[in-house]
Amino acid sequence: MPRPELTLAIIDDDEAVRDGLSALFQAEGYPVAAYPSAVDFLDAGGDAVPGCIIADINMPRMSGLELQAELARRGCALPIIILTGQGDVPKAVTALKAGAVDFIEKPFAIDALVRAVETAMDRSGDTLRHLAESQAAQSRLDTLSIREREVMDLLVAGHPNKVIAWKLGISARTVENHRARVMEKTGCDNVSALIHLALAAG
Repeated sequence: MPRPELTLAIIDDDEAVRDGLSALFQAEGYPVAAYPSAVDFLDAGGDAVPGCIIADINMPRMSGLELQAELARRGCALPIIILTGQGDVPKAVTALKAGAVDFIEKPFAIDALVRAVETAMDRSGDTLRHLAESQAAQSRLDTLSIREREVMDLLVAGHPNKVIAWKLGISARTVENHRARVMEKTGCDNVSALIHLALAAG
């Protein structure tokens, strides 16, 4: 099911292919952005837009494989689907090994391409959701003072109050007070919930 916050980027130097795919996926309900080259896509900041990419493997200036490598270098996790021509299968296998969702050989079957986009968008949606959860968890941890964060880190590491007191050079009673404030500020009822929060924040 298309999601309005996820954009499908179509990158192909063949205008007919770009226009045809744009019309197809717009009719399917996807927000679409089309680019004549990978360089144009990057220059437009397309790598910062959540969604997925369909890219031709053979393009001037920057190939689909080179785009994939550049996205990895930038730490961009956008799922990519590679369009290949006959004889490009070895390159497509390289793309798959580098993390591409799929490769579709031209002339491609529409159903196969639509399924590949659905898979890629699901992956992108999961990434977006995990990012939102991580940011929400981090915002809760950011409410802690430096000392409260130190106490929390030791709690999450499994240390009892007495050990935390010894490690931080404070009294066990002070640790208990910090612990209570940590739980209150983060909205956690117990250490298990605190561990889950810390893991979510990364």
